[in-house]
Amino acid sequence: MRGRSGRCRALVLCLTCAHAAREAAREAAAHLSDTAVFADMNAAAPDLKRQIADDLAAASQAAFADVALIGSVLEHGHRAQLLASGPGATALADAFAALGTPVEVLGEDAGAASARKLLRSVFTKGLGALITTAVEAARAAGDETWVRQQIAAELAGGDRALHRLYAGTVKHGDRRAAEVAFAADLLDGLGLDPALARAISQTHTDFAVAELPHPEPLVSAELLRAHADVAAASIGDATDRLGLLDSAIRPLWPGARATGRALTVWTRAGDNKAIHEAIKIAQPGDLIVVNGSSDTTRALIGELLAERAKARGVVGMVLDGAARDIDVLADIGFPVWARAVTPAGPYKYGPGHVNVPVAVGGIVCHPGDLVVADGDGVAVVPASKAHAVLAAARAVEADEAARRAGIRAGALAGAQAGHAAS
Repeated sequence: MRGRSGRCRALVLCLTCAHAAREAAREAAAHLSDTAVFADMNAAAPDLKRQIADDLAAASQAAFADVALIGSVLEHGHRAQLLASGPGATALADAFAALGTPVEVLGEDAGAASARKLLRSVFTKGLGALITTAVEAARAAGDETWVRQQIAAELAGGDRALHRLYAGTVKHGDRRAAEVAFAADLLDGLGLDPALARAISQTHTDFAVAELPHPEPLVSAELLRAHADVAAASIGDATDRLGLLDSAIRPLWPGARATGRALTVWTRAGDNKAIHEAIKIAQPGDLIVVNGSSDTTRALIGELLAERAKARGVVGMVLDGAARDIDVLADIGFPVWARAVTPAGPYKYGPGHVNVPVAVGGIVCHPGDLVVADGDGVAVVPASKAHAVLAAARAVEADEAARRAGIRAGALAGAQAGHAAS
C-alpha cells in the first residue's frame, strides 16, 4: 500500500486466534520493515491488544493497528465495516479505503477498537444465543416452523437474518464463546455485572459441544418441490416482473425446466475454471447460475461438464454466456439456459469466484436464492421471499385458471346460441 507521504508501506494482517496473537506478533516483528503496518484483526481483550502494541514497539519501528470487524462478511463482503485504533490505524484505513471498505478510526489507543467490538458483542452474540436457544426449544417441542416465523417477523433481515445468526452460533460457537468471555471481563472492569455476558459465553460453548444440526438452507428441499410446477411467468407476475432475466437468455432445448437453489459463479469471459470448482462443491438441488460477462464467443459448458454436474445432483444451469453440445444436453435431459450457442470451447485459466452475488441477465442473484426456469425464461426469487412468492404465484395461477374457464364458458355459450339460431 502507499501512505500519504507517497512511500510504499507493507500491510501485515494477523488473523490467528486470540490466544496465539501475541506470539504471532513477536515472530513477525523481526521481519517487518520500519514503514510496515501490523494489523491485529483478532477478537481479543483490549489489554491484550495493548500488550501486542508494546511488544511490537520494543522490537521494530512498524506501526500497530488494532482492527475489529463489526459488519457481516456474508452480507457485505469486502465492504463490511471495520473499526481501527492505534498508531497505524489511519494508514490501515487509507489502504482499505482503496478496496471500498469503510473503516472508522478511533484514535491512538491500541485497544479502543477491540473494546468497542466487545461492547457490541454482548448484544450481537447474545442475540445469536437467544435465537439458537429458542429454535432448539421449539424443535424439541415440535413447533420449530412457527417459532422461526415469529422470530423472523421481528428481525429487519427476516428469514435471512435468522438463518445467519443461527448458523453462526452453531458453526462458530467456540470462537464466539471466547469473544464474549472477553466482553464479560470488560464489563467486570467497568464495575458492571458480567453475569449475563458470562451466560452468553457459556451458551455458545454448550452449542459448540452439542454439535447441533446445521440449519437447512432457506430454500429447503420441500420448498423446491412446492415450486416444481410453478411457471416462471407466474412468479414474474407475482413479483411485479422485477425478478425475470433478460429474455435473450433462453432454454437450449424444447421442454427444458428446472427449479433449484442458486449455486453462483462469477467468471472471466469465456473461461469455465470456476464452473469446475462449483461442480466440485455442488449439492443435490443446486442450480448453477453463471455471470459469464454476457460473452458469446466461447461456450462455458458442453456435454462433459453437464454430465459431471448432473452426477452431482445439479438440476440445471443458467449462463449469461454461451454453451454448446445442445443435442447431447437434450438427450441426457440436462436443462441449460444461455445467451447463445457456439462450438468454440472455453479457456480454463480463471480467475473466477464461487458462491458470491452475481449479475445475470440484468438481475442480481445471491447464493441460495430460488431459481425457476422453463420455456419462457428464468425467474430469480430472493431466498427470504420464497415462501411469500410461492403463495402469490399460486394466487396468480388460480386467477388465470378462473379467467380462462370464464372465456371458454362464454365461447361455448356463444357457439351454442349460434347453433340454435341456425
